[in-house]
Amino acid sequence: MSTHEHKKHAPQKVTIAIITVSTTRALADDASGNWITEQAGREGHDVVYHQVVKDDQAMIAATLQNLVRTEKPQVVILTGGTGITKKDVTIEAVTPLFDKVLTGFGPLFAVLSFEEIGSAAFLSRATAGVVENAVVFCIPGSLNACKLACQKLIFPELGHLVKHIMD
Repeated sequence: MSTHEHKKHAPQKVTIAIITVSTTRALADDASGNWITEQAGREGHDVVYHQVVKDDQAMIAATLQNLVRTEKPQVVILTGGTGITKKDVTIEAVTPLFDKVLTGFGPLFAVLSFEEIGSAAFLSRATAGVVENAVVFCIPGSLNACKLACQKLIFPELGHLVKHIMD
């Protein structure tokens, strides 16, 4: 079946969970997470969870595992903690949980980022994969990076991705 056919038969509405990884932010001032929540709603999707989790590898992993088992979102977007500082541990927390890795996501995000911010784009370790029955994205915490990832890569493929998970 072609990509066009898959998209044609894909769900138009999916359930999304958002985890913001930050030691300094709370829900009230979570610009990136709040933007993702609002944008998902505008596009007709249901946000079933949105929380801020501290930059702690064990806490991030436990939150994600508990979330996919209890809330059962079809998509989880983690924003923040994808850089190279010592406190950036989202990738280390999440990648061991992947059943499958979406190897094209990180490089595509890097190319799009490069077009906007130049060579600093390679400092991001954005990645994506599947954890149990959820597609999981790890993207940078900056509002501009979230908008770029969501508008150019994630939201256009949500239904298509979920259709593949359901098959």
